[in-house]
Amino acid sequence: MKKTLLFIIVMMLPLITFAQNYKTAAENNIKAANSAKDSLTKVTPPPSNWKCTGILGLNMSATGLWNWAAGGNNNAAGNIFANVSLLYKKDRLAWDSNLDTDFGVSYIDQTTFPWQKTTDKLNFTTKLGYEFAKTWYVTALGSFKSQYTKGYEYKTDAKTYVSNWLSPSYTDLSLGMDWKPNSIFSLYLSPVAGRITSTTDSLLRASYGVDPDKTYRGEFGLTFKGNVLYDKIENFKVISSLSLFTPYSNKFGCFDVDWDLAISYQFLKVLNVSLNTSLKYYDSVLIAGSDGEIRQRVQFKSVIGLGVAYSF
Repeated sequence: MKKTLLFIIVMMLPLITFAQNYKTAAENNIKAANSAKDSLTKVTPPPSNWKCTGILGLNMSATGLWNWAAGGNNNAAGNIFANVSLLYKKDRLAWDSNLDTDFGVSYIDQTTFPWQKTTDKLNFTTKLGYEFAKTWYVTALGSFKSQYTKGYEYKTDAKTYVSNWLSPSYTDLSLGMDWKPNSIFSLYLSPVAGRITSTTDSLLRASYGVDPDKTYRGEFGLTFKGNVLYDKIENFKVISSLSLFTPYSNKFGCFDVDWDLAISYQFLKVLNVSLNTSLKYYDSVLIAGSDGEIRQRVQFKSVIGLGVAYSF
């Protein structure tokens, strides 16, 4: 009996050893697989060379009155807007593009001109730069500014035709130096800048400094641009651009000014409150004031809106 038991134990030893080795190997394989899985989950993809950021939105309001003793008119207003920047950066090459546009109308019941355009803007800028020193780029820049449809200045019982598609429009081409100390701020200076002011409608050419028998006016001068794109706070965004241009002529030092500002805050995921302003001064644009005098004047527009928007 003892010999039989001893024989069984001797025969079982290889099987027990094999089982223990198999279990250890299986545990090691599981640990290795888990370790590989953890290492894979910790690996992050390389950052993209592209960055797209901006604001898309729609603001609307309506007022209805019925037997309202205090007076007033039924009215409705709405505007759609977008301010989108597309940025590309790889090695020493940088390409920045921005589209800033909006369009709005209003309806005021029981007035001479119930339908009125309230805002209309199309601004596009793109610049391509090569970094020759830290934060400094040699850059080529192009921009286009116009509006979509006919614009009028409204009086109580009359309206004055003041703008249209490509009447006016401003096309800028330049070569200069761009300073980008960080992802928020940039400054651009070009002593080699050209501007083409187009007015395709002959009725408007005198108002924008274009000869009556021509469709455009070309100028060569100096331009300066500054840009701010701040999106470091969640749901809060500030986009601003300032552009100055002065021609190499007897008007050198008389700057054309464009300053656009967009501030947006998004809450409850889809609701958005925004402030958009535009300040302009063009030496060749003549505007009639309340005193009837026609001359250069500072132009300013502000739009405060509450509506639905998407910020990214």
